[in-house]
Amino acid sequence: MKELFELFITFFRIGLFTFGGGYAMIPLIENICVEKKAWITHDEMMNITVIAESTPGPIAINCATYVGLKKKGVWGSVLATLGVVLPSFIIILLISFFLDRFLEIKWVASAFHGIKIAVGILIIGAAVKMIAKTQKKPLYIIIISAAFAAMMLINIFSLKISTIVLMLAAAAAGLIAYLIKRGKEKEAKK
Repeated sequence: MKELFELFITFFRIGLFTFGGGYAMIPLIENICVEKKAWITHDEMMNITVIAESTPGPIAINCATYVGLKKKGVWGSVLATLGVVLPSFIIILLISFFLDRFLEIKWVASAFHGIKIAVGILIIGAAVKMIAKTQKKPLYIIIISAAFAAMMLINIFSLKISTIVLMLAAAAAGLIAYLIKRGKEKEAKK
């Protein structure tokens, strides 16, 4: 019971003190779940991030669900997910009652502009950390570089190309590389 409560409280804090959505939560989830509590490994965190990005639903919820399931089964996943969702739900509910008046306050509007910048920095920090821990194989470097260049060009020229297309292209490149490697290994065995 104590571990279930700890899962809930941990993810409640993550949900409460992280602005900017799932991407901004990744560094905090990694810091707490991998480095401090050792609930999952860094490789598992990388895999969770990739899978959570590829499946429906917010990335933080998918991460919380996985960590909770791994740590304490179904109840762990339910409580971790509830913990990460509840703060946002409560805050949005409260803000919705006063939204018009809330956004008219100059210091609140200024705070939100500052939060946008901080969220961008958190997302860049998470990306840099993940790239630094990625294996330095030529294919990975090519995929990362191509995806980064494509995203920059898409943003610079305001093209309407979904990130899903980029993810599918990266997945296809990885699958093709795997099939080629497997074919070479079969040839070498003959």
